[in-house]
Amino acid sequence: MNVLMVLTSHDQLGDTGKKTGFWLEEFAAPYYVLKDAGAKVTLASPHGGQPPLDPKSDAADAQTDATRRFKQDKAAQAELASTRKLADVAATEFDAVFYPGGHGPLWDLAGDKSSIALIEAMQAAGKPVAAVCHAPAVLRDAKGPDGKPLVAGKKVTGFTNTEEEAAGLTAVVPFLVEDMLKSKGGNYSKGGDWQSYVLTDGILITGQNPASSEGAAKALLELLARKR
Repeated sequence: MNVLMVLTSHDQLGDTGKKTGFWLEEFAAPYYVLKDAGAKVTLASPHGGQPPLDPKSDAADAQTDATRRFKQDKAAQAELASTRKLADVAATEFDAVFYPGGHGPLWDLAGDKSSIALIEAMQAAGKPVAAVCHAPAVLRDAKGPDGKPLVAGKKVTGFTNTEEEAAGLTAVVPFLVEDMLKSKGGNYSKGGDWQSYVLTDGILITGQNPASSEGAAKALLELLARKR
């Protein structure tokens, strides 16, 4: 079971002068769910190397069992520091791909040609794609085999407009995940703000927010188990 995890390389939070990147819990929780199930996990990012960590996700009140485990895990830290360059990975190497969120993907992965090609190739090959929180942004420009937006007619979720408003970043982000998914024809739905909410439609899995990251990884494992 080979799973690729794709992280952002973008570290600027719009024009605020503040830093962003990937959200630690959204990486750590799925990473350990997959590893503990025996999966081989490969990490990649657009630039390769160490992806930027959103400093807010490293704050004391954002810590979880998974993030605390990661902070004690030298091997995982070394893996994260040396992600493969996304352009150098191929869909044929992997059984599934998982995208952790954080605000970073809104700026780079949403329009990244290598990422879009990877998602389209994975879906065309019947391989699951999972994305959580802001990471469903990566589906924006991906198309299905019929040439329509990949999310068109599919049950999807992602970071809600009200969650973005609570984060105070509605006017900072390049687009709102909820609005984008709806505009692409996705059958968008959501749970309560900050509560775990995960949807699976065929081989596409989306999670609403950081609390959904573990559930999204478990949903991915269920899909992979069914395919075996």
